[in-house]
Amino acid sequence: MLRLLGTRFLAIIPTLLFATFTIFGLQHIGPADPATVVLGENATEERIAEVREQLGLNDPLIVQYGKWLGDVITGDLGESIIGSERVGTTIANSLPVTLQLVLAGVAISVVVGIPLGILAATRANSPTDVAITSGSAVGVSIPNFWLGLVLITALAINWKIFPARGFATLSDGLGEAFRHTVLPAFVVSTSGIAIVTRQVRGAMIESLGADSVRTHEAKGLPWRTIVWKHALRNSAVTIVTVIGLLVNTTLGATVVVEAVFAIPGMGFRVINAASGRDFPVIQGVVLTYVLIVLAINLVIDIAYRIIDPRIQ
Repeated sequence: MLRLLGTRFLAIIPTLLFATFTIFGLQHIGPADPATVVLGENATEERIAEVREQLGLNDPLIVQYGKWLGDVITGDLGESIIGSERVGTTIANSLPVTLQLVLAGVAISVVVGIPLGILAATRANSPTDVAITSGSAVGVSIPNFWLGLVLITALAINWKIFPARGFATLSDGLGEAFRHTVLPAFVVSTSGIAIVTRQVRGAMIESLGADSVRTHEAKGLPWRTIVWKHALRNSAVTIVTVIGLLVNTTLGATVVVEAVFAIPGMGFRVINAASGRDFPVIQGVVLTYVLIVLAINLVIDIAYRIIDPRIQ
């Protein structure tokens, strides 16, 4: 296991370096000049040149990247151009909100998707299977922002069951956290439920057709035990893979959902930063996303070895 961790960490380093260079290069790809963003459109050329010199924007790109990367390694992500708040502080305040939303959405996807996938597999080609697979196709195709607006209109504005905007974490109380999390978590989980259902259905159909399952049937084991204990165990690698990918996709989906529900998470922050050309916040948030995805991939690799030690 230690050898695996060491190998994976070594493999992560070049990926992370490439990601940091790409993220840093974002501010040089667009037409906006960071110095102009700081001073405003009406700043004089002399003042812009002075700020560019102060920010080191006249240095070669590789030199600027080296300075920025050195600060990142020490934990200094810079300062927001718009609000003068440290980027690290912005991320520390918004990351728990996004993680709560992601975990809630993934939990809904798994709790609903796995039983539906198993039900469809055990009744393959039946009307139940057709209904579930058709519903999955609809779930994948529904845009998150549209569903969010519909639920806000119906359940928050018209019926006033849930709040339409804002967010509450567990520190604000379990009841408030639940009320503020249900709608956005359901919105980000719709495509996830569909994906989990379809993948579990395919894996379970394959597992149920294996020789080992027929052997268990011949031994007289109850069908429920065969499905939930043996066939599901054989599908564990596929399910873990789907959940890992689901976390990554849900993390990306929160950007739109946070904007629709005005949730002060990282997606909401990066959209505001992009509209205001706040490059340090954009760089810090995107880098955090990259680190989360790499961490999730590492956890999946470890889970593979735990589930099936034969995997190399």
